[in-house]
Amino acid sequence: MTVDSPSTATRPSPALPPPARRPRVRRHGAERKPRFAIAVTALFFALLYLPIVVVVLYSFNSKKSLTVFGGFSLRWYRAFLHDDVLLGSLGASLKISLVAMAGSIVLGGALALGLVRCRSRLGSLAGLVLLVPLITPEIVTGVASMLLFKGLGITLSTGTVMISEITFSISYVTVILRSRVAALNPEVEEAAMDLGATRWQALRLVTLPALLPAVLACAVLIFALVFDDFVLAYFTTGVDPQPVSVRIYSAIRFGVQPTINALGTLMLAGSIGLIALALAIPRLFGRRGGLDLLSGK
Repeated sequence: MTVDSPSTATRPSPALPPPARRPRVRRHGAERKPRFAIAVTALFFALLYLPIVVVVLYSFNSKKSLTVFGGFSLRWYRAFLHDDVLLGSLGASLKISLVAMAGSIVLGGALALGLVRCRSRLGSLAGLVLLVPLITPEIVTGVASMLLFKGLGITLSTGTVMISEITFSISYVTVILRSRVAALNPEVEEAAMDLGATRWQALRLVTLPALLPAVLACAVLIFALVFDDFVLAYFTTGVDPQPVSVRIYSAIRFGVQPTINALGTLMLAGSIGLIALALAIPRLFGRRGGLDLLSGK
């Protein structure tokens, strides 16, 4: 029987030296945070949205003041609901937006189908001409529309605003739907015709259902754009009833009333909701988002 000597007993392991500190590495170039760019961006958004926040805040003001906030109240929203002039302008804007939405969807959708299916140089030229209204200043379009109606002896009215808005919105609808039509597989429509469907039946039962998410997104987007439009409506509207954007401008010339703040807040909320719906509709159908459709990706 052997006995371990004290020299073979377990000994504590020597302590490890502390880890060496890594030297500080100075960030150069793109690794540094662009503080100046962040400050400029924050200032830009503050100048852009701060007036809107003030309008929304003072729409709930209990006092008839645009400088002193006396507390939260729905006084001016109730006043708006009893203002027949503003309600009439709101109804005119809704009517114009619905008609422009329907007209631009029908004409723009047909034009998008034609441009994609047309393989000639005329189709390419038409596609380039289609982009001109998108880059032309809207005030030029408004003045040209007014001069056209005056030259033809047409009295400016709600109908002239509808015609102008439809003409202006066709380009937006065509550009969005054109990218979607180009992404469709033409063999599916050809297979439907091989099974006995006519060209119209193949279009109605195959192509249009595939385009439905993009069509709905275009419809909501055009409704929001037309409802908020001022420049084109200002040059082509008649005396009464005026669109709500023109009515607000006319009222502001004689002093801003708190009722205008309430109406502006309602228009802002409606526009944000419509645009959000336009961007979300394609995703609800499992398709690409509205931003991808607008960019043509």
